[in-house]
Amino acid sequence: MVGGVTDAAHFDRWYADRVSSPAADGYTRRMLALPPDLESTSLLNGAGLDEIVELLAPRPGQVLLDLACGRGGYGLEIARRTGCALVGVDFSAVAISQATRRAEELVIPAEFGVGELTATGLATASADAVMIVDAYQFAEPKRDALRECLRVLRPGGRLVITCWEPADRADAGLPDRLRQIDLAGQLPEAGFADVVVTGKPQWWAVEHRYWRESLTLDAGDDLALQSMQDEARHVLKTFGGRRRVLATATAPR
Repeated sequence: MVGGVTDAAHFDRWYADRVSSPAADGYTRRMLALPPDLESTSLLNGAGLDEIVELLAPRPGQVLLDLACGRGGYGLEIARRTGCALVGVDFSAVAISQATRRAEELVIPAEFGVGELTATGLATASADAVMIVDAYQFAEPKRDALRECLRVLRPGGRLVITCWEPADRADAGLPDRLRQIDLAGQLPEAGFADVVVTGKPQWWAVEHRYWRESLTLDAGDDLALQSMQDEARHVLKTFGGRRRVLATATAPR
C-alpha cells in the first residue's frame, strides 16, 4: 500500500499472505465501508469508489484500464456496476493471478496482465478510461506513468488518480516518492487537459482511523494482519504530513 517497500517480490508475498487472512479483508471492508465481496488492496473507501464511478462514467462495452490493479477489486466492482470491459495491469504476478481467479468467481469478463505503471504493454488509444487507485507513488519516473496513461487513452478519455501528496513539499520526514508528487503540475506537463486536483480530508480521516485501530487487533500468527500493523506504525509517523487527493484529467481530442 503506502509503506516503505516497492519491489514486486515484496508485493507477491503480501498478496500471498492476504489470501489466508479473512480477518484482514473483513477489517478493511468494515473500516472502509466497502461492498461485502470486494477484495481491496488500497485505502479507497466506499464513498470514494462511488465518486470514481460517477467521474469515469464508463458505458457498457467501453474499456476501463485499472492500472496497478492489485487483486482487481475496485475495477471488478466498477465493471459489475456499469457493464464496461475491464483490463487490469499490475507488476505483481501473484496479484494478477488472484484478480483473474476473482473475475472468474464473480463471472465478470475481464483481462488481467503483468505490466508496469510506465509500461502497460497495451496498444495506443485502446482505453476509454484509466484509473490509478493509491499506487501512483510507486511510479518511477512519475511523469512517464502519466505519459503512458495518455498514450493508451483514446482522445477525450478520462483519467482518475487517487493518492497522497505532501502537505509541505519541504517535509524531509516524508518518503521521497510522496514528496515528488505534484499532480496539478505533472498532469498538464504530461499533456493532459481539464486537470482538477481535489483535497479529500474526509478520506484522510477514515484512513487515519483505519491505521490507528488496526493496532488494536490481535494479529496472532496472521501474517497479513502483522504486515498491516507494521505498515500502520510506519505510516502513522508521518500521516499528518500527507494530503489525500483525487485528480481527474482528460486526454485532448
